[in-house]
Amino acid sequence: MTQRIDQTFANRKAKGQAAFVAYIMGGDPDRATSQKVLNALPENGVDIIELGMPFTDPAADGPTIEEAGLRSLAAGTTLTTILEMAAEFRKTNDTTPLIIMGYCNPVHHMGYANFAAQAKAAGVDGAIIVDLPPEEDAALREAFAAYDLALIRLATPTTDEARLPRVVAGTKGFVYYVSMTGITGASFAGAGSVSEQVAKVRKAASLPVVVGFGVKTPERAREVAKDADGVVVGSAIVKTLHEEGTDAALALVKSLADATHGE
Repeated sequence: MTQRIDQTFANRKAKGQAAFVAYIMGGDPDRATSQKVLNALPENGVDIIELGMPFTDPAADGPTIEEAGLRSLAAGTTLTTILEMAAEFRKTNDTTPLIIMGYCNPVHHMGYANFAAQAKAAGVDGAIIVDLPPEEDAALREAFAAYDLALIRLATPTTDEARLPRVVAGTKGFVYYVSMTGITGASFAGAGSVSEQVAKVRKAASLPVVVGFGVKTPERAREVAKDADGVVVGSAIVKTLHEEGTDAALALVKSLADATHGE
């Protein structure tokens, strides 16, 4: 529900803080481990969760997320698995917004109306479909509208003033600002323009703007949080989970959340 998303941003804004958004790949390295991490994210400071659905050809993802997706697929994860994970999460948490993030093919294969209905039943609040442009998402937006699900769009440094209104039209919850041109996990670029770009997107959308791609450290998260309504970290968390395990990943999450909140 967009209500969960709206309330989360309102709560952080009332405290003068940005929201911390964490991404994990659903099913990586396996269902049980991934579920354990998912369930533990809120108690480690995460305000909004992006739960990745694996895909064989992730055009916008760098090696870290791509390899996580391949591990997840090898473990037997499907879009149905991701929805089951969301439903399991909701058994113990009814307040933290949960967004499914990934590519259109699995959703299209399931059917937009069917996906929307199952997402609603599982307690999902919305989705970010990376490769579905505004010109092609009317059918999915219609399916989402029936269940008050947010379709969250991406704006980038190359989204000019002529296209920005089209990008944000129909967007609910928040706008995800990709802070760099390139793939997930690459080095942060164009830092000096983030404040200006966030202000431009926020004005066009009248929605919170979260900044992702290239934020890897608590120091960088703290800096971005000064300008944005939310900060997203994904690749650094996924990498730490794979290389160092659950405890290390959750410790990183906690440090990133504390930095984002200015604590």
